[in-house]
Amino acid sequence: MASSDKNIYFITIRNTSYSWCRGGRICYTNENRYSLQNNSKNKDVPVTYVGSVFEHKLSPDELRELTEEETALLLALGTDDERWKEIELEQCLKGALSLNVGSEVTVELNGEWLKGVVRYIGRLTEPWYGDPIGAVFFGVELQGQDRGKGQNSGDYHFKTFFQCPKDCGIFAPFNRIKPLHAKPSSASTAPQSGLYEQPTEQLAVGDRVTYFIDDKLFHGMVLEIDREMGMVLISTDMDENGREGGEMKISLACIIKESDLNKGETEKIDFSESPEIANDLGHRVSIEVGSMVEVDLAKGPVYGTVRWIGSLSGSNDTRVGLELEEDCGVSDGTFRNVRYFTCPAKRGLFLKLSSCRPCPRFLGETAAKRHFDHDWQAPQENVPPVVSEDVRRVLIGQMKGIQGHCNSCYMDSALFSLFSCSSVVDSLLFKRIRERDEPIQRIILRDIVCPLRREGFVAARSVMKLRQLLQARGHSPSYTTDEKDPEEFLTLIMQDVLSLEPPLKLQSCSPTKGRAGTVESSYFYQIFVDYNNCLILPTVQQLLEQSFHNCALRLAEVPSCLILTMPRSGKQFKMFPKIIPSLELDITALLSDGPQQCLICGELAYVECSGCLGESVFSSTGFKHFCEKCSTQVHNHPCRRGHTPTSLKLPEGFSHRRHPYIPPREKLELFAVLCIETSHYVSFVKHGPKATDWIFFDSMADRQGERDGFNIPEVKACPEVGRYLSMPLAELANQAPRQMEGVAKRLFCDGYMYLYQSPSMALYC
Repeated sequence: MASSDKNIYFITIRNTSYSWCRGGRICYTNENRYSLQNNSKNKDVPVTYVGSVFEHKLSPDELRELTEEETALLLALGTDDERWKEIELEQCLKGALSLNVGSEVTVELNGEWLKGVVRYIGRLTEPWYGDPIGAVFFGVELQGQDRGKGQNSGDYHFKTFFQCPKDCGIFAPFNRIKPLHAKPSSASTAPQSGLYEQPTEQLAVGDRVTYFIDDKLFHGMVLEIDREMGMVLISTDMDENGREGGEMKISLACIIKESDLNKGETEKIDFSESPEIANDLGHRVSIEVGSMVEVDLAKGPVYGTVRWIGSLSGSNDTRVGLELEEDCGVSDGTFRNVRYFTCPAKRGLFLKLSSCRPCPRFLGETAAKRHFDHDWQAPQENVPPVVSEDVRRVLIGQMKGIQGHCNSCYMDSALFSLFSCSSVVDSLLFKRIRERDEPIQRIILRDIVCPLRREGFVAARSVMKLRQLLQARGHSPSYTTDEKDPEEFLTLIMQDVLSLEPPLKLQSCSPTKGRAGTVESSYFYQIFVDYNNCLILPTVQQLLEQSFHNCALRLAEVPSCLILTMPRSGKQFKMFPKIIPSLELDITALLSDGPQQCLICGELAYVECSGCLGESVFSSTGFKHFCEKCSTQVHNHPCRRGHTPTSLKLPEGFSHRRHPYIPPREKLELFAVLCIETSHYVSFVKHGPKATDWIFFDSMADRQGERDGFNIPEVKACPEVGRYLSMPLAELANQAPRQMEGVAKRLFCDGYMYLYQSPSMALYC
């Protein structure tokens, strides 16, 4: 904002004879006008109240100037009396101004103070029309014993501001927030937890430290020291529940270096998840300037390049200066005003050499030989799929998902879709198979599925091992180099290698002879439809029903997993510019022997009419079934007298029931979608029950280096998908693909393979 447009904010400090000028009201004026008014004889200030468009003149004695930050916080309070009360007290407002994202706080809800961490500071809604400023709230994620006592999952009015487990989020104004760790007073800086006071000059960025909260012991690493305020920013190892921690500020009085506790090693790195790296550190791999390394911070693994190695002032052990790939550092290459290297702000980090390990992402031939030239025998185990509450912690971010390498995106997206958040085909990982194929099963379970679910990342070398085994099996001489189709890969794995029982049983039927015919098994169903101008924006439900009708097919039983491929001609031509994913597939009408419901009265149906399928007067989806009475009435209409309804085959015991019977509905849930655009496959996964519980995965989202470089996979939340799916059909049809928010366009325009599962049958696949 230009200086000429800058505003000055006030709060009225006493009542006047006018009701609209009561104490505690927020108002503002232009800075230039305010300066001119001060220089004039008439000292009254022309102000406009927030929420109003009318200007009033008040005496300077009636106003108290506020900063823009104070104003935004005060606007979150509901009444003028509350605002004036907080202005008089001052302490709460000052405490709120010191809070940052990551600060530990207590938040009041229904008279109870709950412990949490600030995850969001900002507006929840846009300012009222004409107002230059809006209310600022705090978004808090509850921690410890208070988890589950909140009101939301970080969303407000269908918009997500931060992500946290269900009922662990609270949005509150500043007067319901208290810092958990206040700045120590000058009167007493003695430790509260039995730790002795240590000289701050001995503490350095990168030091491992121990600290106490509520008499509980925690560990972390120093990221930043504010000696003037007496506070330290720490990357915590874990919270009090043993879960991944965060970043928090702690008083210097409550911290002690681990080396001062005579623990021996000041840094303990757990290599239990990566024994191959531990072996490298002990025998072969050396870290030097220019090396790519991995470091564990509270947010998870981060990656950087070593720019400097040596000793820092005040420390005897070897330190490294890293230039990080993300803005999660604390400097630009300087330490205590001394420059050791140069990098962008917030990209520099100094820490112990023992805190670094070689970056596992180099997957070119040279790097693979240098770091991963031995076979790691990890224990075979069953790691469950990532639950919705853990998706943000385990899966979201760069270098997450399955790393792409050499045209592997078709395989990466298929494996991620099937196994990241679903267990519907987990039986193929443990079933007994031929001895010659056991190495393939072990690779999928041990090197791909388990690391994906446990750590959220699978290195490309693991997928390459699988491709090499498949190529050696003799199915294709180009499995390690060329792109394939996902259904070709999945058919090979499910049918030829692991011999999974096909989940899809298709029964042919004749419109004139009733539902009887041969049953064929399949792993997929390819949708075939004639181009229908009526289906401008079809749903998956409509396409499946039309395809079954055209091909005279029914389902012999409820499938545990239904994989559908959309009508296309190769990888370029798409029959429909957009397809709407059906979150649920109602397959009741597609079952060959299941009882059906009358479309008109809802009771047990006895006939089906294919002629009524395209009738616009009926619903846009579903086969048209009727009881005998309703069928007679429907087909008395002149335009339907030429229809020939056929009798339904009912299960034994359902014919001519005396009492009304409403057949149960059989539904499948969508859990993933594979998309293709210009020969590149990506996937969307529905990981939870909420409309916004969607993530997007691209195994080759970015790349570092060229021939000997590596691809950077990425998984990111895409809640915008849920918002588009909630739109009315007419509004969604008018959405221009290029203008759709985030990655939603790819789901609606590039959908290729849709994966559904049966909640009741998933355990029996």
